[in-house]
Amino acid sequence: MATILVPLPRRDFDPTEAGVPWRVLTEAGHAFVFATPDAAPAQADPRMLKGSDLGLLAAMLRAQSNAVADHDRMAQSAAYRSPIAWSTIAGGLAAGRFDALLLPGGHAPGMREYLESAELQSAVATFFERDLPVAAICHGTVLAARSRVARGEGAGRSVLYGRRTTGLTRQLEMLAWRLTRRRLGDYYRTYPQTVQDEVAAALRSTRDFLAGPPALLRDSDRLRRVGFTVRDGRYLSARWPGDAHRFAHELAGMLA
Repeated sequence: MATILVPLPRRDFDPTEAGVPWRVLTEAGHAFVFATPDAAPAQADPRMLKGSDLGLLAAMLRAQSNAVADHDRMAQSAAYRSPIAWSTIAGGLAAGRFDALLLPGGHAPGMREYLESAELQSAVATFFERDLPVAAICHGTVLAARSRVARGEGAGRSVLYGRRTTGLTRQLEMLAWRLTRRRLGDYYRTYPQTVQDEVAAALRSTRDFLAGPPALLRDSDRLRRVGFTVRDGRYLSARWPGDAHRFAHELAGMLA
């Protein structure tokens, strides 16, 4: 059984990208440790949970009912309700407490403290340095791309340099923004630069960012083939909530 560390911001993480992996990996017998800035339970993006202000687009853009149910069960779990603080992650790593790292995404403004945290970037780099499994989905790949090798020949480079990855694609990000900008402004644009452009710039070659086939449908436990993931050694990445089931089951396979 593995112990999986899941850092989260105070608010606005994507409920599908955390809830579906939690359910799949918990059913596989793995344990979770959640971490937040202040050791208080995190709050998922309410708009993704309830579809508020999305109008007719709610059915397409919000989390699906099964993913909301996974999130709700996760939010009632003892591990979720008693997270550790980000500041204690380094000590847990030193003690060998964690076996794998899961980096969920999310696009609303509350995600910025997570994506910009020097503490989390240092922790991510340590997981890569120790060749422990790391799984990042959507904006979680931005946190990975911003994490830098601390020593050795590649010091200062992104931990993703020389690896292949995917992440939220420019096409998906810009489509959601264009559909909602009149009503919601830049809700879907976490930063002026797209996820794909930032992550690709951290790689050895922009060709190492794989966008995958058109994301027309969301996957499920039974339709994992609809999802898209990229695995490079012990690093696993996915694009958006529509890949979450394939992503979760592939991570479970890596930890088996």
